[in-house]
Amino acid sequence: MRSPLEQRVIGHLDALGARYEVLDCDPALADTAAFCEHYGYGLDVSANAIVIASRRPPGEVCVCLGLATTRLDVNRRVKGLMGVSKLSFAPAEATVEATGMEIGGVTPFGLPDGLPVYVDARIPALEQCIVGGGSRAIKLLVDPEVFTRMPGVEVVEGLATE
Repeated sequence: MRSPLEQRVIGHLDALGARYEVLDCDPALADTAAFCEHYGYGLDVSANAIVIASRRPPGEVCVCLGLATTRLDVNRRVKGLMGVSKLSFAPAEATVEATGMEIGGVTPFGLPDGLPVYVDARIPALEQCIVGGGSRAIKLLVDPEVFTRMPGVEVVEGLATE
């Protein structure tokens, strides 16, 4: 039985008409590297959804989706997209507060309305992509073309670097 949060995420995918598969996951293996190693997926098709929070001015947050093989360009690209002067990776408590999701399960799907989502331009070019499922108990294998037509999502060149 899926949790209400997992149901909300899956409902969002269904409403978008996305092509996806739900992958059950041992919550202890939800972190990307552990998941990929245990379940046999490559880091090159795995994406991390990371919450970024502004420190100056405080209170602004966004979700950035980048491949596990890249690093988000937080200090230049994300800062410019958010229009803030200082920011950082959100701590676990702030991540839950902004998304309702734990680190290791954060996904671009089923987020609160109005929360900006930035997706690295490499991701929609993939045939498939693994992202969090809203909880640490599931991952989603999605056709990443959905990010090119998903409301509230901006596909960004140079969001992450190799």
